[in-house]
This record gives sequence, structure tokens and C-alpha cells, in this order.
Amino acid sequence: MANSYDIIVIGSGPGGYVTAIRAAQLGFKVAVVERSYLGGICLNWGCIPTKALLRSAEIYHYFQHAKDYGLSASNIGFDAKAIVDRSRGVSKQLNTGVGFLLKKNKVDVIWGDAKIDAPGSITISATPDAPKGALGGGTYQAKHIIIATGARPRVLPGLEPDKKLIWTYFEAMVPPAIPKSLLVVGSGAIGIEFASFYRTMGAEVTVVEVLPQILPVEDAEIAELARKRFEKQGIKVLTNTKVAKLDKGTDSVTATLETPKGTQTLTVDRVISAVGVVGNIEGLDLEKIGVKTDRGVIVTDGLGRTNVPGIYAIGDVAGPPMLAHKAEHEGTLTVEAIKGLPVHALDKAKIPGCTYCNPQIASVGLTEAKAKEAGYDIRVGRFPFMGNGKAIALGEPEGLVKTIFDKKSGRLLGAHLIGAEVTELIQGFVIALNLETTEEELMHAVFPHPTLSETMHESVLDAYGRAIHI
Repeated sequence: MANSYDIIVIGSGPGGYVTAIRAAQLGFKVAVVERSYLGGICLNWGCIPTKALLRSAEIYHYFQHAKDYGLSASNIGFDAKAIVDRSRGVSKQLNTGVGFLLKKNKVDVIWGDAKIDAPGSITISATPDAPKGALGGGTYQAKHIIIATGARPRVLPGLEPDKKLIWTYFEAMVPPAIPKSLLVVGSGAIGIEFASFYRTMGAEVTVVEVLPQILPVEDAEIAELARKRFEKQGIKVLTNTKVAKLDKGTDSVTATLETPKGTQTLTVDRVISAVGVVGNIEGLDLEKIGVKTDRGVIVTDGLGRTNVPGIYAIGDVAGPPMLAHKAEHEGTLTVEAIKGLPVHALDKAKIPGCTYCNPQIASVGLTEAKAKEAGYDIRVGRFPFMGNGKAIALGEPEGLVKTIFDKKSGRLLGAHLIGAEVTELIQGFVIALNLETTEEELMHAVFPHPTLSETMHESVLDAYGRAIHI
């Protein structure tokens, strides 16, 4: 049958398109359903375009500090439209690339909204702007249906975005101009990245967090170092603070804040609501077919399987951590399990997290507090970037690598980094965790000199009283 497949993936974000391609590699007949844009939120409105914006901000920052490197630069400025256009161009390039990869791997694209009629059957309602060659509306059959519909910005009462004064990440990525002042509600990765971008571009930025710590999922020591750096840059950080209400003016917003010191008001040009995301589980008719959900996400086992045979879920819609690389790996495991290959269930404790602000932050495994809560007797190593020759040469001496080991076995439990390019360093510790590496093996590994990676080695050495350069 023309409309019959082995696997249909609903959603073409990083989880969806990677899952579809891997399934095709395994010999399945595959289709992916998309209603808006290939590549999903990540490639079009999330991970990638924000990195393009942050790169522009980084270059602008270096221009402003040219003198520190023996250089001179005058008449330094920026064109907000050109910055946004570059970011959108990067997204367009990758969006086109996803279409090419799907075609190369003989994955059909079905354009429209999907509803699951029953296990093995979905109905597609066509949506506009279908790419050339995409299939349209109709009923399609598949032995296996994988839901990869992603997530959208969480909306809290009183903080409803209006696209003009109160933004989500959608509007924050395409500003018509850089606002003079900005309130960021929420200090997770999304909020902190936008706070970093807009502060570098000259905005007065205030970050509000209801919890005692910014970057709540990070190690407390790293989060505190980050806060100090942000405040040194001129970002105002308010923790244990709640936004009680927002009063919108013609071209400004006045926020009423409940702080530990009492109620105060703050008037800003724009507000960014960055209070997390929520899974896209609506409109699929999950209730009709009995798929179990919990707190806005689909319940799965470690291999993407729901409680309904033949129905699977991966990525943000299957729960935290809501990260593109988690979705990709989860999808790969799911189709390999369907194929009957030997696979291990996803271990979420070994999934790294990265925040691409200035300074960058990256982590994997247990924080110091979580390791103690889990009952481990631990050793902790720390090494500052100030003791690393490459960091000093780069003009980036502020940073820290923190490692946590089980004292009994020597096994690495967690790693937490802040500083230049740590999002590129963290993968070394991810591999070490997956291989259940001990301190002895890491100590005996040879790290190239001069590199920032030497801070990783020295942090391990420090945990055992053997650090050289501090």
C-alpha cells in the first residue's frame, strides 16, 4: 500500500529526523510527519539560531576589548537587523540540510497535523507551506508510530506573552531593535543565554528566579560563580523572587516583584518569559487510544515504549531532560530496539547539559549535593582556569573545572565546568562516565599541552592531592 510504512515519526525536530534516518538505515520503510518546518524548534527557533546570536555578541565583546589583545578598533557598533538576519540564515541552511538528509535516506515527508486514530493508523490534516515533494493529508498506516512532537514555551498566569512587550524565545530571537532594558523571568539555560546576549549588546538586564539559586539544575558552586560573573558584567540577579504581576504600558512593562526584602516595582522596555517548556501532547488523540501521560509528558520506559503497543515517544514530549541530544539518542535507541538489536535503556544521569552564555557552563552526572544525598563518600577536585597557560593566553583566565569521585571505587560521578569553551570540553567527561572510568585511568591519560583540556586533568589530580599547577 502506498500509504503504509514500517515506522512513522510524528515531528521532524532533532529527535524526529534522526530517528527517521536511523530507522531507514536499519532497512525500515519510514515517513516523518511535520506541520511547520523541518528541523523543529531546535534548528529553527532554539539551539542553533541562539548560538548564532551569541556568536555575534561574542565577536562584539572582543571588539570592545581589542586593546586587551594589543589591537585597536574604532567606531564599534552593530546592526540588530543584520545580526538577526545572519541567525535566520543559519537556521535556513540547516533546515534545507534536514530536507536533503531525509531525501538521501529515502524517508518520505508528510506535511500536516497528525492524529492517531488507533495503533497502526494516523490521519493527517494538511497544513500550508509544504516543501516540494512532501505528501499531503490522508490516512496512513504504520506498524510503529513514534511521537516526537517536542515542546513549546510554558505560559504562567499573568505572564502571558503578547509578542510585543512580553516575549517568549520566539520573539527574543528576532528583535526589531535591542531594547534598552529587559526583565528575564527564569534563570534556566534559555533565560540565562538571552540575558547574556542582550547584556553584551548593551541592554540593562534583570534576571528574576523564584528559587534560591540561578541555573537550578547546576552544581551550587558553579551556579554561584556564574552569578558573580553575571553581576560583574552588570546583570542584576534577583533570587527567591516572584513576579506578582505585569502592567503593560504603550511601550514598556512595569513588573511587581515579591523579593525577600519586600515588594518592589521595575519598569523595563521588554520582558522575556523563560519559565521552561511543556510537551506538545495535545491534538494527537492520545486519550482516545489510552496512552498514559503524567504532568504534561508521555510516560515511556527506557526504550521509548508507551503503555500502548506500537506507540512510542521520544524527546521533550517524553519528559526531561528536554535537550536535543537526549532526543536524538533516545530515538536511536528506540528504533534499534524495534529492530531487535541489543541496546541498553537510556541513562539520563549521563546526559550532559550546556549553557552557552558568557561564561559558558557545562555539566554531566551528579552534583556535589546529589552525590552526598545518594550516600556516596566523595572526593572533590577543583582546578581554576587561572592555572592554565592556554586560558591565560586566550585572555580567559576566569573559570573552574570541578570533578566528583566515589572515594571507595574511584569512579567518576560528575563533572561541572564554567569558563571559555567548556561546552566543547564536557564530552571528555561524558565518555569517561559512560566507560565507568576511574581516577587512575584519567590520571594516566595524556592531555595535550597547551590546551584548556589540561584543566580537566588537573581537576582529577586535585581530587587526589596531586594537582601540579596550583
